[in-house]
This record gives sequence, C-alpha cells and structure tokens, in this order.
Amino acid sequence: MISDLGGGKTTLVRGLARGAGAKDGVASPTFTISRVYQSLIGKIYHYDFYRLNEAGIMADELAESLDDLAAVTVIEWSDIVKNRLPKDRLRVRISVTGENARRFELSAGVRHQHLLRNLS
Repeated sequence: MISDLGGGKTTLVRGLARGAGAKDGVASPTFTISRVYQSLIGKIYHYDFYRLNEAGIMADELAESLDDLAAVTVIEWSDIVKNRLPKDRLRVRISVTGENARRFELSAGVRHQHLLRNLS
C-alpha cells in the first residue's frame, strides 16, 4: 500500500479488518512494526516499515505471513521489502485529493484480478 503520511493507510486496514469480522481494534503499527488481527476469514497481518532503514529480521516474519495462504498481509511503506514481495499481488495507491477525500488506484497480477472485478 502506497500513500503519503496521513493518507489513510491505517484507516483502510481498519475498514478491511472490520469488513472481515475482526473484533480487534486496529491501530497503526508504526512503532511496533507489525500487528496481527483475527478475523472471520483468518489472520490479517499488518506491517508498517516506515521507521526501518533495512528489513532485517522483519523480512523473515514477513516471509512467514506471506506463506500463510489463508491470511491477508497488508504492508505500509513496502519499498524496503519490495524485492521480497510476490510479483503477483494486489497494490493499492492512495492519493489525498482533499481534506476528507481520497483517490484509490488498484492494480493486481493475474492471480488477484478477481479482486478487482469484484470491486467494480
């Protein structure tokens, strides 16, 4: 997920978790780097790599969550791990267009095209 500071990344994760039936409160993992939420569809892994200069040990934790095919993994500030991400993934870019307005651009690889079709 790509956006500037305050662009709505954590708010989007909050909506995703709520829509998936998670009872956990969703908060930005900026200082904890990662959080896991239990939902009706499985685990939702939420990473925020804003404060990292290199992936380090977080790359191993990320790899484990990406291997969990029953889970959803959401990454804020993913540039630091872009070489470790699957090429076929859903990408979300959020642009601030006003004080309370956002523009969402979504793109997906072949495996995730069904997600885009279901949103349109």
